[in-house]
Amino acid sequence: MDRKKALISGASSGIGKATAIRFAQEGYEVCLTARREKELLAVRDLLPPGEHLVCPGDYSDPDVVAQIAAQVQRAWGRLDALINCAGVFIPGHAVETPLDAWRRPLDIMVNGAVHLTRLAVPLMSHGGRIVHITSIHGERAEARASAYAMAKAALNQYCRCLAVELADRGILVNAIAPGFVDTPMSVIDGVNELETDWFRQSYVEGHHLPLRRPGRPEEIAGVAWFLAGPDASYITGQVITVDGGLTITF
Repeated sequence: MDRKKALISGASSGIGKATAIRFAQEGYEVCLTARREKELLAVRDLLPPGEHLVCPGDYSDPDVVAQIAAQVQRAWGRLDALINCAGVFIPGHAVETPLDAWRRPLDIMVNGAVHLTRLAVPLMSHGGRIVHITSIHGERAEARASAYAMAKAALNQYCRCLAVELADRGILVNAIAPGFVDTPMSVIDGVNELETDWFRQSYVEGHHLPLRRPGRPEEIAGVAWFLAGPDASYITGQVITVDGGLTITF
Protein backbone atom coordinates (compact mmCIF):
# COMPACT_ATOMS: atom_id res chain seq x y z
CA MET A 1 0.00 0.00 0.00
CA ASP A 2 1.27 3.49 -0.87
CA ARG A 3 1.56 5.21 2.48
CA LYS A 4 1.17 8.96 2.98
CA LYS A 5 4.30 11.07 3.47
CA ALA A 6 4.93 13.83 6.01
CA LEU A 7 7.87 16.15 6.53
CA ILE A 8 8.21 17.07 10.20
CA SER A 9 10.64 19.76 11.33
CA GLY A 10 11.91 20.08 14.87
CA ALA A 11 11.55 16.31 15.06
CA SER A 12 14.44 15.63 17.41
CA SER A 13 12.52 16.39 20.63
CA GLY A 14 9.38 17.77 22.21
CA ILE A 15 6.34 18.41 20.05
CA GLY A 16 8.15 17.51 16.83
CA LYS A 17 9.22 14.14 18.19
CA ALA A 18 5.72 13.37 19.49
CA THR A 19 4.24 14.41 16.13
CA ALA A 20 6.61 12.17 14.17
CA ILE A 21 5.72 9.22 16.38
CA ARG A 22 1.98 9.87 16.08
CA PHE A 23 2.03 10.20 12.29
CA ALA A 24 4.17 7.08 11.90
CA GLN A 25 1.84 5.14 14.20
CA GLU A 26 -1.08 6.26 12.03
CA GLY A 27 0.56 4.84 8.93
CA TYR A 28 2.58 7.74 7.52
CA GLU A 29 6.14 7.57 6.38
CA VAL A 30 7.91 10.55 7.91
CA CYS A 31 10.91 12.68 7.05
CA LEU A 32 12.58 13.77 10.29
CA THR A 33 14.49 17.02 10.15
CA ALA A 34 16.25 19.07 12.82
CA ARG A 35 19.80 20.19 13.51
CA ARG A 36 20.87 17.23 15.68
CA GLU A 37 21.39 14.04 13.69
CA LYS A 38 22.04 11.79 16.69
CA GLU A 39 18.69 12.67 18.25
CA LEU A 40 16.89 12.24 14.92
CA LEU A 41 18.31 8.75 14.54
CA ALA A 42 17.11 7.93 18.04
CA VAL A 43 13.60 9.10 17.12
CA ARG A 44 13.64 7.01 13.96
CA ASP A 45 14.41 3.95 16.08
CA LEU A 46 11.13 4.55 17.94
CA LEU A 47 9.01 4.49 14.78
CA PRO A 48 7.20 1.49 13.32
CA PRO A 49 8.85 0.13 10.16
CA GLY A 50 8.63 2.29 7.06
CA GLU A 51 10.59 4.23 4.48
CA HIS A 52 11.35 6.98 7.00
CA LEU A 53 13.95 9.62 6.17
CA VAL A 54 16.45 11.43 8.40
CA CYS A 55 17.51 14.82 7.04
CA PRO A 56 19.61 16.73 9.58
CA GLY A 57 20.56 20.37 9.16
CA ASP A 58 19.65 23.99 9.78
CA TYR A 59 16.61 24.68 7.60
CA SER A 60 17.14 28.43 7.83
CA ASP A 61 19.96 27.70 5.34
CA PRO A 62 18.62 27.44 1.75
CA ASP A 63 21.40 25.02 0.80
CA VAL A 64 20.32 22.61 3.55
CA VAL A 65 16.70 22.85 2.42
CA ALA A 66 17.74 22.11 -1.15
CA GLN A 67 19.46 18.95 0.08
CA ILE A 68 16.33 17.91 2.01
CA ALA A 69 14.19 18.55 -1.07
CA ALA A 70 16.46 16.41 -3.21
CA GLN A 71 16.37 13.55 -0.71
CA VAL A 72 12.56 13.66 -0.42
CA GLN A 73 12.19 13.84 -4.20
CA ARG A 74 14.49 10.86 -4.70
CA ALA A 75 12.92 8.69 -2.03
CA TRP A 76 9.23 9.60 -2.28
CA GLY A 77 8.56 11.98 -5.16
CA ARG A 78 5.78 13.68 -3.22
CA LEU A 79 4.57 15.01 0.14
CA ASP A 80 1.13 14.87 1.71
CA ALA A 81 1.83 16.99 4.80
CA LEU A 82 4.32 19.46 6.25
CA ILE A 83 4.20 19.78 10.03
CA ASN A 84 6.51 22.61 10.99
CA CYS A 85 7.34 22.10 14.66
CA ALA A 86 10.71 23.87 14.73
CA GLY A 87 11.11 26.17 17.69
CA VAL A 88 13.88 27.88 19.61
CA PHE A 89 13.64 30.25 22.55
CA ILE A 90 16.63 32.50 23.08
CA PRO A 91 15.81 35.06 25.77
CA GLY A 92 17.10 38.54 25.17
CA HIS A 93 16.29 42.19 25.79
CA ALA A 94 14.48 43.75 22.84
CA VAL A 95 16.93 46.67 22.63
CA GLU A 96 20.13 45.65 24.37
CA THR A 97 20.69 42.17 22.87
CA PRO A 98 23.12 42.19 19.92
CA LEU A 99 21.08 42.16 16.75
CA ASP A 100 22.58 38.96 15.34
CA ALA A 101 21.67 37.03 18.51
CA TRP A 102 18.23 38.64 18.75
CA ARG A 103 17.41 37.71 15.15
CA ARG A 104 18.29 34.03 15.53
CA PRO A 105 14.77 32.85 16.55
CA LEU A 106 13.31 34.68 13.54
CA ASP A 107 15.92 33.16 11.22
CA ILE A 108 15.14 29.63 12.40
CA MET A 109 11.39 29.79 12.87
CA VAL A 110 10.27 32.23 10.18
CA ASN A 111 12.89 31.79 7.47
CA GLY A 112 12.98 28.05 8.16
CA ALA A 113 9.21 27.80 7.80
CA VAL A 114 9.28 29.74 4.54
CA HIS A 115 12.06 27.57 3.09
CA LEU A 116 10.33 24.33 4.10
CA THR A 117 6.97 25.52 2.79
CA ARG A 118 8.53 26.36 -0.57
CA LEU A 119 10.07 22.89 -0.55
CA ALA A 120 6.81 21.15 0.32
CA VAL A 121 4.20 22.86 -1.84
CA PRO A 122 5.58 21.77 -5.25
CA LEU A 123 5.54 18.18 -3.97
CA MET A 124 1.90 18.34 -2.81
CA SER A 125 -1.20 17.50 -4.78
CA HIS A 126 -4.81 18.47 -4.06
CA GLY A 127 -5.53 17.69 -0.42
CA GLY A 128 -2.07 18.54 0.92
CA ARG A 129 -1.83 19.88 4.46
CA ILE A 130 0.51 22.35 6.15
CA VAL A 131 0.48 22.86 9.92
CA HIS A 132 2.72 25.39 11.66
CA ILE A 133 3.27 25.05 15.42
CA THR A 134 3.30 28.60 16.76
CA SER A 135 2.55 29.73 20.33
CA ILE A 136 0.25 31.83 22.45
CA HIS A 137 3.26 34.18 22.47
CA GLY A 138 2.06 35.19 19.00
CA GLU A 139 -0.64 37.26 20.73
CA ARG A 140 0.85 37.77 24.18
CA ALA A 141 3.89 39.69 25.48
CA GLU A 142 6.57 38.64 27.93
CA ALA A 143 9.81 40.31 28.94
CA ARG A 144 12.92 39.09 27.08
CA ALA A 145 10.80 37.17 24.56
CA SER A 146 10.29 39.73 21.80
CA ALA A 147 12.11 37.82 19.04
CA TYR A 148 10.32 34.57 19.89
CA ALA A 149 6.92 36.28 20.08
CA MET A 150 7.45 38.17 16.83
CA ALA A 151 8.47 34.97 15.05
CA LYS A 152 5.35 33.16 16.25
CA ALA A 153 3.10 36.08 15.33
CA ALA A 154 4.66 36.16 11.87
CA LEU A 155 3.98 32.44 11.45
CA ASN A 156 0.33 32.93 12.39
CA GLN A 157 -0.08 35.54 9.67
CA TYR A 158 1.98 33.50 7.20
CA CYS A 159 -0.46 30.65 7.82
CA ARG A 160 -3.43 32.87 6.95
CA CYS A 161 -1.81 34.22 3.81
CA LEU A 162 -0.80 30.75 2.67
CA ALA A 163 -4.34 29.50 3.24
CA VAL A 164 -5.66 32.13 0.83
CA GLU A 165 -2.97 31.66 -1.80
CA LEU A 166 -2.97 27.85 -1.76
CA ALA A 167 -6.72 27.27 -1.59
CA ASP A 168 -7.06 26.93 -5.36
CA ARG A 169 -4.50 24.11 -5.23
CA GLY A 170 -6.52 22.29 -2.57
CA ILE A 171 -3.83 22.71 0.10
CA LEU A 172 -5.09 23.54 3.58
CA VAL A 173 -2.90 25.55 5.95
CA ASN A 174 -3.44 25.95 9.69
CA ALA A 175 -1.49 26.70 12.85
CA ILE A 176 -1.51 25.41 16.41
CA ALA A 177 -0.70 27.82 19.24
CA PRO A 178 0.28 25.87 22.38
CA GLY A 179 0.57 27.31 25.85
CA PHE A 180 2.78 25.68 28.48
CA VAL A 181 3.94 22.28 27.21
CA ASP A 182 6.35 19.99 29.02
CA THR A 183 9.24 19.86 26.55
CA PRO A 184 13.00 20.56 26.68
CA MET A 185 12.17 24.18 25.75
CA SER A 186 10.71 24.56 29.24
CA VAL A 187 14.28 24.56 30.56
CA ILE A 188 15.72 28.06 30.46
CA ASP A 189 19.19 28.77 31.82
CA GLY A 190 19.21 25.31 33.40
CA VAL A 191 15.87 25.74 35.20
CA ASN A 192 12.64 23.99 34.20
CA GLU A 193 10.04 26.72 34.58
CA LEU A 194 7.30 24.10 35.02
CA GLU A 195 8.95 22.96 38.25
CA THR A 196 9.36 26.39 39.83
CA ASP A 197 7.39 27.91 42.69
CA TRP A 198 6.30 30.63 40.25
CA PHE A 199 4.58 28.12 37.97
CA ARG A 200 3.05 26.17 40.85
CA GLN A 201 1.69 29.26 42.59
CA SER A 202 0.43 31.02 39.47
CA TYR A 203 -0.79 28.13 37.37
CA VAL A 204 -1.30 24.98 39.45
CA GLU A 205 -2.57 26.53 42.68
CA GLY A 206 -3.58 29.86 41.15
CA HIS A 207 -6.39 30.75 38.77
CA HIS A 208 -4.54 31.55 35.54
CA LEU A 209 -4.55 28.01 34.09
CA PRO A 210 -7.94 26.26 34.40
CA LEU A 211 -6.57 22.75 33.75
CA ARG A 212 -3.80 23.37 36.33
CA ARG A 213 -1.05 21.54 34.46
CA PRO A 214 1.21 21.93 31.44
CA GLY A 215 0.28 20.16 28.24
CA ARG A 216 1.98 17.04 26.95
CA PRO A 217 3.67 16.99 23.54
CA GLU A 218 1.35 14.15 22.53
CA GLU A 219 -1.66 16.43 23.05
CA ILE A 220 -0.32 18.91 20.51
CA ALA A 221 0.60 16.08 18.14
CA GLY A 222 -2.99 14.88 18.30
CA VAL A 223 -4.28 18.23 17.08
CA ALA A 224 -1.71 18.24 14.27
CA TRP A 225 -2.92 14.77 13.28
CA PHE A 226 -6.52 15.99 13.23
CA LEU A 227 -5.64 19.00 11.05
CA ALA A 228 -3.84 16.71 8.60
CA GLY A 229 -6.75 14.28 8.46
CA PRO A 230 -10.07 13.98 6.63
CA ASP A 231 -12.19 15.48 9.41
CA ALA A 232 -10.44 18.86 8.98
CA SER A 233 -11.31 19.18 5.29
CA TYR A 234 -13.15 22.52 5.78
CA ILE A 235 -10.63 24.18 8.10
CA THR A 236 -7.98 26.50 6.69
CA GLY A 237 -6.24 29.69 7.76
CA GLN A 238 -6.99 29.09 11.44
CA VAL A 239 -4.82 29.35 14.54
CA ILE A 240 -6.00 26.67 16.98
CA THR A 241 -5.12 27.54 20.57
CA VAL A 242 -4.21 24.51 22.72
CA ASP A 243 -3.33 25.93 26.12
CA GLY A 244 -5.44 24.32 28.85
CA GLY A 245 -7.57 27.47 29.00
CA LEU A 246 -4.69 29.79 29.83
CA THR A 247 -5.68 32.61 27.48
CA ILE A 248 -9.34 32.73 28.48
CA THR A 249 -8.53 34.03 31.98
CA PHE A 250 -7.31 37.38 33.32
